[in-house]
Amino acid sequence: MLDYKGIMTDYASRKEGIIEAYHAVQKELNYLPKEAIKAAAEAFKIPEKEAYGVATFYSYFSVQPRGKYIIRICESAPCHIAGADEVVEALEQELGIKMGDTTPDLKFTLEFAQCVGQCQETPVITVNGKPYGGVTKDMVPRILAEYK
Repeated sequence: MLDYKGIMTDYASRKEGIIEAYHAVQKELNYLPKEAIKAAAEAFKIPEKEAYGVATFYSYFSVQPRGKYIIRICESAPCHIAGADEVVEALEQELGIKMGDTTPDLKFTLEFAQCVGQCQETPVITVNGKPYGGVTKDMVPRILAEYK
C-alpha cells in the first residue's frame, strides 16, 4: 500500500504540489483512491471537496480504478475523418468493453483524448502514452498483442 500521507507531505511545500503529488500516486496505481485525496486535503490544508475538485478537473487523473494499460484514442476532427470510429469499434470488440470502461481483470482501460499531438499520422492511439499513428482496425489486434 502506498504511503499517501508521505507522498502528499513531500509535495506540500510546492505551489502546484497537489498536481505533482497526484501524478506520483497515479503513476503507481493509475488512479487516485479516496484515501489519497483525503491525504492531499490534509497535507495541503484545503477542504476535501477542493482536493477532489482538482482530481476530477484534469482529464489525465481518474478517481476510478483503471487498467494497467490505458489506451486513449484521439477524437479530434483529423482523427475522426481518418477513421477513428472504426478503430474504436475494433478496440471495443477486441477487449469486450466500451469506451470509458476497464476490463474486469484491470488490464485495459479505453479513453478518448482530445489531441495527442500526432496529427500527421491520423488516427492515433496511445498506450500508456506510447503513440501509434496511422492506426487501422486491422492493426488493433497486433497492437494489443504487445500488451496481453
